[in-house]
Amino acid sequence: MFRSQYDTDVTVWSPQGRLLQVEYAMEAVKQGSACLGIVGEGCVVLAALKRQPNELSGYQRKLLKIDEHMTIAVAGLNADARTLAKTMRTECLNHRYVYGAPLQGARLVLDIADKYQRCTQMYVRRPYGVGLLVACVDATGPHLYETCPSGNYNEYVAVAIGARAQSAKTYLEKHVDAFKGCGVDELCKHALKGLAGCVAGDKELDAASASLAIVSFDAAAGEAATQIIEDGDVQKYLDTVEIDAAAAQAENMAVDDAPAADAMET
Repeated sequence: MFRSQYDTDVTVWSPQGRLLQVEYAMEAVKQGSACLGIVGEGCVVLAALKRQPNELSGYQRKLLKIDEHMTIAVAGLNADARTLAKTMRTECLNHRYVYGAPLQGARLVLDIADKYQRCTQMYVRRPYGVGLLVACVDATGPHLYETCPSGNYNEYVAVAIGARAQSAKTYLEKHVDAFKGCGVDELCKHALKGLAGCVAGDKELDAASASLAIVSFDAAAGEAATQIIEDGDVQKYLDTVEIDAAAAQAENMAVDDAPAADAMET
């Protein structure tokens, strides 16, 4: 990577008004394994692509449960993500102990964004090299937030981060109007279809490398609940996606063959 005299410390500005160390941390997020989130009808679905360091190792977990009503997806350095997840869990636990209710997602995301930002003003610490997608369902409804190493955060209807995330973003932008009325199963299918475009060219999305998290309101429990789906449990959703793809391909072939048949009759 290109180096200059302005990237040795996070507190040093370049003549162009940039903090290069922060930009390097944001680049670490772009090189992390892809993950995406979609907000639906009373629920939020996260999908993450698990990365295998080598053929002899297991897959790294990219979905971390914070509380019953909140789950995060990780892109970037997993070690940094574990530190932030521990802080988020502690805040949620303290809030439940004091107030007897789940912590509102927007308040926790703001606190984590402030934690990110403090690392951009202190020369004794480097920026966090991880981006988070925070899915939560609280008293104000379902929400999806993205955090950035710069300390910025935004709320989205659907978003993707990580390596080759542009393909997933294109898919989400194309189908964004359909998400609002979708149920959990439909959102999971959309999430896997978007995630499939983020897989390296010589590989395919399979049950071992894909994981899903569903955050929705549980009427029986009277509060939101999180369900993380991994390994073999993901296969039924992948099978549904393949069936839909085969049906769409057959329909397209039928449409293409119709003009040829009309021409032969005339």
